[in-house]
Amino acid sequence: MKRYKAIAAYYDAEYEHLAMLHRDVPYFLKHLPKARKSILDLATGTARAAIPLAQAGHRVVGVDYDPAMLSIARRKRDGVSLQESQLRLIRENILKLRLDEQFDYVAVFFNTFLNFTTLKEQDRFLQVVRRHLKPRGRFFLDVLQPNLELLARDMSRGLDPFMFHVPELNRTVHRVTDVKRDATQQTQLITFRYNWFDTHGKRYDERVECTLTFFFPRELQLLLERNGFVIEKQVGDYNDASLQPYSPRMITWCRLA
Repeated sequence: MKRYKAIAAYYDAEYEHLAMLHRDVPYFLKHLPKARKSILDLATGTARAAIPLAQAGHRVVGVDYDPAMLSIARRKRDGVSLQESQLRLIRENILKLRLDEQFDYVAVFFNTFLNFTTLKEQDRFLQVVRRHLKPRGRFFLDVLQPNLELLARDMSRGLDPFMFHVPELNRTVHRVTDVKRDATQQTQLITFRYNWFDTHGKRYDERVECTLTFFFPRELQLLLERNGFVIEKQVGDYNDASLQPYSPRMITWCRLA
């Protein structure tokens, strides 16, 4: 299985167009108490979520395994004058994470959990969450709900074509996505294909591949329960609409059993 490793310089511009990424952090913040809390942001990436959480007054620790993404995260953090005491960024493999601290909230945004495609990895991930959660803490997990029409296709090509500009590189990039599905393994091989032209008209091509799994609601419930969590609330979108068969998200709030 191939773990997602973004082209770090592209990441923020690449996902800027996604509506959900303008809604998930405000939704999470809306459900937090006004009092300052400690938050562990797993797979923090470029600190897309961690920075506004810290700016809202919470103490945040962000963890990621990609040094290039963390380098961007640190530049962004420093650019908005957040201190290490407000937002600490740590490079570590989440499955091996052992911080000498427990948190009020552990949060996993933007489908990150789907990168862990085997039951062994999923159990290890959730035990890391459990280890770092205070007894009365809460675990926030946000993943897509599978689209049955798309899952019925073995292959989809050229999905979501769009262009984005990367100021740091002065580059305009075109991206399309291919998805190859394996129903027996319950996985999707995602291929992001990029191309751009330099000032002389020469074309360049890049690709990133990763493997994601997917869960149905009952599967997710059983997985959480086997790892000692109780679902307190599960909704299908950022307006707190109840989870329905065609809801786009599975947004789950858990506590320790």
